[in-house]
Amino acid sequence: MITLEDVSIIRQGRPTLDGVNFAVQPGEQWAVIGPNGAGKSTLLSICATVTMPTRGEAYVFGQRLGAVDKAELRRKIGYVTNHHQLEWPLTALEIVLTGFTNSLETPMRWVPTAVELAQAKSQLERFGLREMADTKWMKLSQGELARLLLARALLIPPALLLLDEPAAGLDLGAREQVLDLLAGLTAENPLLATVMITHHLGELPTSTTHAALMFHGRIIASGPAATVLTTENISTTFKRPIAVDYAHGRWSTRSLKP
Repeated sequence: MITLEDVSIIRQGRPTLDGVNFAVQPGEQWAVIGPNGAGKSTLLSICATVTMPTRGEAYVFGQRLGAVDKAELRRKIGYVTNHHQLEWPLTALEIVLTGFTNSLETPMRWVPTAVELAQAKSQLERFGLREMADTKWMKLSQGELARLLLARALLIPPALLLLDEPAAGLDLGAREQVLDLLAGLTAENPLLATVMITHHLGELPTSTTHAALMFHGRIIASGPAATVLTTENISTTFKRPIAVDYAHGRWSTRSLKP
């Protein structure tokens, strides 16, 4: 699904990513974890074909970025980020419908078919947003908006789902609802690959299979989640003694006294 080979991104003379090697196979559910400024969002934007490497090679679905029509690749990618620049006062239903056009607003003169409209309404129902269909997105809670953007990304089932802190800013109930939705996706499609970035291990769904830890633009550990998300590795990544616990398919952390 994704292969990054010695990828670097240089901005203002400094590396945001520095010699990153990263690969995702079908059916793998990756968590990319690290402190602020580690390069997580930049890594995800390359996977989403939004950013091109300054150095190195990036392949998505086996196609090298820079030598392929990115629009073709994006049709198979669901990308959920809180950096979406929502500006127009669209309703929840209209935002889900933009999943058909792969745009952030409804294109001029575009009218959904009856089948597309029914599919979008069904998607709102699936994500518990049926009553919000005619509500402008600005009036939605953070939890409702998170579910809405996830519903949009999954309107046309992707082969690759990219998630930029999907539980950030949510209250406990909304967070658990989103994580349950994410965990259920792999049961529906065992070949779906996901890459999720976060700062917090408590925001990882039970479906997480692999993890990569980032610091200062580099991946410092990667592999099966059980072997990467350890007290030693997390403490090294965040430069503070942090205990990692695992129970019932979920991770949690607590500070250790120095």
